[in-house]
Parts: sequence; structure tokens; C-alpha cells
Amino acid sequence: MATEMNTPSDTWRTVEPLTLTPLLSAALEVFHEFGYHGASVRDIAKRAGVTVPTLYYHHGNKQGILVALMMTGIEEVTTRARAAVDAAGPSPTDQFGNLVEACVLHMTSRADIAFLDSELRYLEDEERKVYAAKRKHLENLLADVLAAGVIRGEFVATDIAGTVRALLGMCQSVVLWFRPDGPQTPTEVSLLYREIALKAVAVSN
Repeated sequence: MATEMNTPSDTWRTVEPLTLTPLLSAALEVFHEFGYHGASVRDIAKRAGVTVPTLYYHHGNKQGILVALMMTGIEEVTTRARAAVDAAGPSPTDQFGNLVEACVLHMTSRADIAFLDSELRYLEDEERKVYAAKRKHLENLLADVLAAGVIRGEFVATDIAGTVRALLGMCQSVVLWFRPDGPQTPTEVSLLYREIALKAVAVSN
């Protein structure tokens, strides 16, 4: 049974309502309904109650809107993950557990914006590189914590990079099935995945 862990500060577990401009909020709804490729600038402008020229003025084009939303999502999850690691103290096991929990909490509590990660293929080269670098920061953070745990004898992982990819893939897949009105809360899912991830790298496997 997954149970909530005590940390010096658990503010990273608190997910406040996402603050977006009316235009970005409308775009997020449209992207969620039709996907990036299926959405049109006119659809977004109509949903936001603005003119198409107004949309272009604020974000340049449809991709500019996608970039703004994707950057908001990746910056929030990396900030939450970093805070979760810092709150855990020196123990790699606690850091690792907090980090996985933070990632899954983002996927469940921010499912509307987290799903946009799958639209990475539509970004232009430069925007894709910037976004990928930010996502790499999260991957490196998990790799560092995992490596530290291996060194201290708390974890077993013969392939750090491969293990990190598998674990992040597991966390990211949550957005594909989680529903806010489902039987499990974001907290329950995040604690369950924390337990699963810790068992996956435990010395006693």
C-alpha cells in the first residue's frame, strides 16, 4: 500500500490552478479536442473570443501558441521535480521517490497540458531543441539521483540511462489513461507510481 512520505517541505505536492491567459486557455481546450494538427487558428480565436489578427499579434502563429503552452508545462514539472528532490534531504531513495511522485503528480493534475508533450514533432527545429533541452534537464536530474543511489548501495541499475528512459516513459504514459473523474485521485496515482518505481530499482529485487 502506497503511503505519503514525510518531507521537510511538501509544498511541491500542492498543485494550484494553472494560470493562463484566456487565449492560451482557449487554445489548450481546442488542442485537447482536436489535436494540434486538427486545430485551426480560427477555432482558437473563436473559442477565445478574439480576432485572428489579435491572436497573431500575441503569439505570431499557431505554433507560437503551442510553444507557449509546452514551455509552461515543462518548466512547471521541472520546477516541481527540483523542489521535490530538495525537500527529500540527502537520501537518494527519498529523492528518487519524491522525484517520481512529482512527475506523476504533474501528469495527473496537469493532464490537460502534459499531453502536449506528444505534439513535439510539430515544433520547428529551433523550438524543438529548446524544449528538448528542458526535458533533458528532468531526465538528467533523475539519472543523477539514481546514480547516487547506486553508488551508496541503495539501488541496483546496470544501465542508468536505460532505466531512466523506462521510468520516465512509465510516468509519461499516465496521461494517456488518467481521468479526473476516475476512481483514483492524482495523489493516489502518484504514490502508487512512487512505490512501483522504488521497487524497480530496489537492491532486494
